[in-house]
Amino acid sequence: MDFTDKVAVVTGSARGIGLAIARRFAEAGAAVVLCDIDETGVRQAVEDFPGKAIGLTADVTDADDVARLFDTAVREFGRVDIVVNNAGITRDTLMVRMDEKDWDRVLDINLKGAFLVTKAASRILMRQRSGRIINISSIVGLTGNAGQANYSASKAGLIGLTKSAAKELATRGITVNAVAPGFIETEMTKAMPEAAREEFLKRVLISRPGTPDDVASAVLFLASDEAAYITGQVLTVDGGLTV
Repeated sequence: MDFTDKVAVVTGSARGIGLAIARRFAEAGAAVVLCDIDETGVRQAVEDFPGKAIGLTADVTDADDVARLFDTAVREFGRVDIVVNNAGITRDTLMVRMDEKDWDRVLDINLKGAFLVTKAASRILMRQRSGRIINISSIVGLTGNAGQANYSASKAGLIGLTKSAAKELATRGITVNAVAPGFIETEMTKAMPEAAREEFLKRVLISRPGTPDDVASAVLFLASDEAAYITGQVLTVDGGLTV
């Protein structure tokens, strides 16, 4: 897949899945805007990057920060073609123990952040009458998960946002899809208790955890011309975990 002359904006791209997605776009020829709230992480990611890129610090829950993100992207590269809403956090615990602040913070970053980014990006993509928006959801947005009521709700909401945005933007040549990863080896999953990790892996048909590159491959497909007739869909990347 060739993304020469395309510009991709990837949120939450200082590490993990977001960084893998950003790097794959760069390797395929795109100019990339890496965005994360972690200033040091973004700076380090850009220093060791394989292609044309800029790194920006932004809080996706702040509409002014998001506006500056896209203003800078257009100023530096002249356009935006692909937007990946990857920024997300977890604050896991059982509902009866969950602090209201942890509920609000997860929904703010994972869902409100994607809304603000999509809203700002849409104005640019609608003028261009073309574009791709890919939201990183999760299988728990489809199945739920004990101890992750806030995270599951945010990822389920992201699927609803994906389908609604797809219906609103299709006539302007913009597709909107979601990728729902399963058990992916990241800093987030490495922090899980070993017993919980083993229980997940027992249910994965392919008998291994996924990698950030597995998710990146799905994102690049949905962003490519090969997926021009796909919109409003959820592509599950879970090794058969939800079968």
